[in-house]
Order: sequence, then C-alpha cells, then structure tokens
Amino acid sequence: MLRTSNAVLARLPEPLHALTLKHREPLKFAVVGGAAFVVDNAMFYGLKLTVLETKPVTAKIIAVLVATIVSYVLNREWSFRTRGGRERRHEAALFFLVSGVGLVLSSAPLWISRYVFRLETPDVSLVTQEIADFMSAQIIGTLIAMVFRFWALRKWVFPEEKAHSGSVRLVPDSADEAA
Repeated sequence: MLRTSNAVLARLPEPLHALTLKHREPLKFAVVGGAAFVVDNAMFYGLKLTVLETKPVTAKIIAVLVATIVSYVLNREWSFRTRGGRERRHEAALFFLVSGVGLVLSSAPLWISRYVFRLETPDVSLVTQEIADFMSAQIIGTLIAMVFRFWALRKWVFPEEKAHSGSVRLVPDSADEAA
C-alpha cells in the first residue's frame, strides 16, 4: 500500500501534490473508509438478499461489524500509523467502542426508514423499499458514522501525532517524512 500511495502521489501535479501532503491523514481515512464501504455493501446486500432477507437491520449490523474489523487494521497500519500513544489493547478497545457508537449511528437511519416510516413491502413497492434501504443505510447512515468516527478516532483512539506506536515499516513513507 505504501508503494502504491507513493507512486500515485509522485504523479500528481505540484499544487495537488502539496494539497494532498497537507491533508494526507483525512485522505487516507477516506480511502480506508471507501474500502470499508465496499466490504459493508457487499456483506449487507449479500446477507439481505439471501439468509437475512426478512432482517435487514441484522444484516446491516453484521456487515458493519466485518467492515469495522477491516477498518481497524487499515486505519491502524496506514491512516493513523504516525499517531498512537496507547497500548494496542487499549487502542483496539477504544476503536471498537467508537465503532460501536458508529454502528448505532449507521443503523439508526435504516431502522427509522423501516420501522418508523414503514418504507417496506407491502406498504410500499419493492423498488421503493430497496431505494429507501440504500439511501438510509448506505448513504445517510454511513455519512453520519464517518464524520463521527473521524473526529472520535483522532480525539481518543489515535490522539498523539508522530507517536509511532511500535508499527514495523517495510518501506518508509516519504509523504509522511516530507511533512
């Protein structure tokens, strides 16, 4: 991942290169979030359209849990690897606590859509139900949880910049060294 990000960074025009270096942490968080979003969607729809067809909120919770594990590993080893200052166990516990709040925040719009607004068959068409599920779970819920997680991870889980909490680097990240 380091080589790929360095190669992409090296090909950017200078103004964009400088802007990317300045905001690298939120950009890395966004890339990790994109990967977790893909995992979340794949799991959510894989479960919702098969074994958990009648339990979309359960499917969403399972999908978010799997995506959270992927997110922890990628955030710890890439997005926030220059931060730390905590023992790994403490850091992981805080990450999963923050992610638990994020899970509630990301699932709440789907729950409201289905059980408060009754946007489910037979009250609405299947197409309307699926659009409402996607918008509430995958767009609104994800955006709310993403903003909360970025703020909470920087504040509580990975609070200290340049802490290098024992990660082993195979290749130095020149983007991190340059800033």
